[in-house]
Amino acid sequence: MQFYYGDKMPLRILDEGEFWKMQEAEHTDVIRALVPNLEQPFVDALKEWEQALARTHAMFVRYIEVVGRMDQVSPEIYKQIMDLVVFSLQQSEQFVQLLNQLGTSSDALKSNPTAITVLNHIRRESEYFIGIAQALLSSSHTA
Repeated sequence: MQFYYGDKMPLRILDEGEFWKMQEAEHTDVIRALVPNLEQPFVDALKEWEQALARTHAMFVRYIEVVGRMDQVSPEIYKQIMDLVVFSLQQSEQFVQLLNQLGTSSDALKSNPTAITVLNHIRRESEYFIGIAQALLSSSHTA
């Protein structure tokens, strides 16, 4: 993500979060579809994660709507957005932990080479978002 958006930066931040949370929510479904014999505890965990990620996605959408109607983002709204980024970063880190657990503990997944490849891709995408969020948070503390 580029950091030269000036006063439009809050919208750019929100666009990134909205996109990646939607991706992560969809990825839970991809894993379940790709591994139809996935162990039930993992199926249940992925369904819970899908709902949690969808709720976070909805929060990003709500802020996009709010910021889109503002001439200038107030410091209070900007802080709320940054708090959402922190929450989203932590959520993605926890999601990656689940993906790691799937990769090491699910026999159904481990016996499916395609699923292993897709799982690794999904992990990299979540790690990419984590990197974006960390860079954003780091740059906001130095600005």
